[in-house]
Amino acid sequence: MKKALLITLFLCVVVISHAQKLVVLGTLQDGGSPHMLCEKKCCEIELAHDYVSCLGLIDENDHSYFFDATPDFVNQSRYLLNLSGSGAFSIFLTHAHMGHYSGLIHLGREASSVDAIPVYAMPRMGTFLSTNGPWDQLVKLKNIEIKGLNDGQKVKLTNSLSVTPLLVPHRDEYSETVGYLIAGTQRTALFIPDIDKWNLWDRDILEEIKKVSYVFLDATFMKEGEVARPMSEVPHPFIEESVALFRSLPLDQRNKVYFIHLNHSNPARVKNSADRASVEALGFHFAEFGQTFKL
Repeated sequence: MKKALLITLFLCVVVISHAQKLVVLGTLQDGGSPHMLCEKKCCEIELAHDYVSCLGLIDENDHSYFFDATPDFVNQSRYLLNLSGSGAFSIFLTHAHMGHYSGLIHLGREASSVDAIPVYAMPRMGTFLSTNGPWDQLVKLKNIEIKGLNDGQKVKLTNSLSVTPLLVPHRDEYSETVGYLIAGTQRTALFIPDIDKWNLWDRDILEEIKKVSYVFLDATFMKEGEVARPMSEVPHPFIEESVALFRSLPLDQRNKVYFIHLNHSNPARVKNSADRASVEALGFHFAEFGQTFKL
């Protein structure tokens, strides 16, 4: 009798338990699209859910996590929280460039006026939020609670889910820049929306790709000369550079790569473009809003 009862309880737990999953909530560079003052054809493109780069995560308890708080945070949070069926959420920030933290403004007294939302941030990022308005008001009024991070130190979110920040080289005017290693029950993901160049990182990106199940990587620009400004001012790995580096990987490893954080000018934004097709033909992917990935 007891054995039968235990089996029944176990089956009930299996039925009500939800799987961990990653959700793509945005794919664009910080300025989004249409981009401020851009009158070119690239900003005439009208795509549904064309939001700034962001990943969402839902754990087995239906708690939601956002990797960055973008200018599109209102729409992105509504989508993810509806998907999870719970209003509980936390935020992991990568760095202090406009597309990655400015959505925090919607948590304040002028908007949702939330209570003690956990915001995970590296030391300089935490100090920046705590000592500069209007962000410091979020801290003072306890709309957010800053949770400190350290490079390479794992944060255990549940018994089977963890997040580890990894420092990457980028323009760090106000804060450090990190990517995140996200480890679930069965699978892992690496999220690096911003980095200067792969060869400047103290890790080998090819080896990092081999270690995980999915990678979401900086694809801001397709190639040199894409925008009418010195591109050294805004260094990123061009997709052409990444493809040249990654194409030595076997197909099953290339299939792990999802390019994300595309500038409005990037021709690969268009699904049927020759640039995008040439990259996809080699086994690489482009992240798309609403895609889900089991962990």
